[in-house]
This record gives sequence, structure tokens and C-alpha cells, in this order.
Amino acid sequence: MKRYIFSLLIITSFLLTSSEGFSNQFYEITVYHFHTPQQEVILDTYLQTAYLPALHRNKIKNIGVFKPIANDTSSDKIIYVIVPFKSFTDMQALQTTLAKDGVYADAAKDYITANYQNPPYARMEKIILTAFETAPTMALPKLSGDQKDHIYELRSYESPTESYHLNKVKMFNSGEINIFTKLNCNAVFYADVLVGSHMPNLMYMTSYENMADRDAHWKSFGDDSDTKKMFAMDEYKNNVSKADIMLMHATSYSDY
Repeated sequence: MKRYIFSLLIITSFLLTSSEGFSNQFYEITVYHFHTPQQEVILDTYLQTAYLPALHRNKIKNIGVFKPIANDTSSDKIIYVIVPFKSFTDMQALQTTLAKDGVYADAAKDYITANYQNPPYARMEKIILTAFETAPTMALPKLSGDQKDHIYELRSYESPTESYHLNKVKMFNSGEINIFTKLNCNAVFYADVLVGSHMPNLMYMTSYENMADRDAHWKSFGDDSDTKKMFAMDEYKNNVSKADIMLMHATSYSDY
């Protein structure tokens, strides 16, 4: 109950600030869990031919669709869909917009009308986030080379309490983001989780040319003098209780 109230207060605060000209983006991450090749085909077809085109028609762009490298061996396979919105109101309005879109309905028919005995996924979850003050909008990565080699790293940092969480957000805004920028880690977004199954929490995504490039960047991060100085500060001790790291490739139809 305490964490629910905390999330509700944060959302209310951001909505009130937004009405006063607050310009930070909101992000919705949809996580599809699936088990079979047939489900993967249905999800890919739906996202590529129905969902992304519908969002593009409504001037929502920079939609990322990713599959974890671990999908190759995991029984619980996942697709992440990351959508940026200019406001929370735009996010709320999307479902109503899709319900009125006949082109979307036709393209999404197999997904929408799937029988309960053959659902398109095993489970779906949603995460709602708002961008950090020092990274208020999504930044598309500047990567070259073959897209299939690109690595997208999604990290989730949970904190032991709400106070420690706010402290970790402060740590990012006061210097950690600057270190990633200095090292050219091609960050896509940094965001505070407002609603999700793991709270209190923040998430961010960086990107790299390939796995070797990713490993080299993280070594540079660990060796950097600013990193060592910041992580040695008593002010920022013990503010992460659990870190989840997801290494992913973008699908061929992802916007980046």
C-alpha cells in the first residue's frame, strides 16, 4: 500500500507539473512474454503491420521494439516495445484512438480476435515512466555498422526504499548521466518508473555497435575517475538493492 501511494503521488505531481508546461517525455514499455514460435509470429506481425503504423499515423515516432539475446535459450521469451509520448494525456488517449482506427483494426485482426486457447502471448505487462530532468527527451543512438550486431542494454535499478530511490535518481541527474555522455554510450533514455511491478525503480537504456564495444564502454565506465569519485561518496551508498540487465537486439522493423 505504501508503494502504491508513493507511485500515485509521483504521478499526480508530474501531471500537475505537466499542465504548467513541463516538457519531459513519458514512456510506456510493454513487455510481451511468449513461449512458442507461433506466438512470436503473431506478435511480430501485429507490431510491424498494425501497431507501429497506427502510432506513426498519429505522429508518434521513435518506437523501439527489442528482443533479448537470452530469448535464444530461455523458455520465457520476451519482446519489449518502448513508446515515447509528449504527455501523459497523449498516453491515455492512445487506446481510444486505436479503437476508432479502422485501418488498425483490419491489420490487427488476427491479434485482436485470437482465441483464448491460442493467445498471442503468455502474459503482458506495462511499465509507465517519466524522463529524468537532465535527459527530458529520448535520444536516438548514433550507431553504424550492421544493425543485427547492435546491442541495446536496458537496465533496471530497484532501491530498498523510496528515499534511496530518489537518491539514486539524484545521482544520475547530478553526474552519472554526464559520465555516460562523456564516454559516448549512446543512451536512449533515462527514466523514473511511475507504475510497474518492481518499485521503487528507475530504468535506462544505452546502446553499442556490438558486444565487444559494449564491454569496452563498461570497462571505461568502471575505470573513469569521475565514476570512481561518485561511487565512493557516502551520500550515494546503498541506493540500489537489485539491478536487472537485459541485453537486446532491435527487430528489423524497430524505429531505431
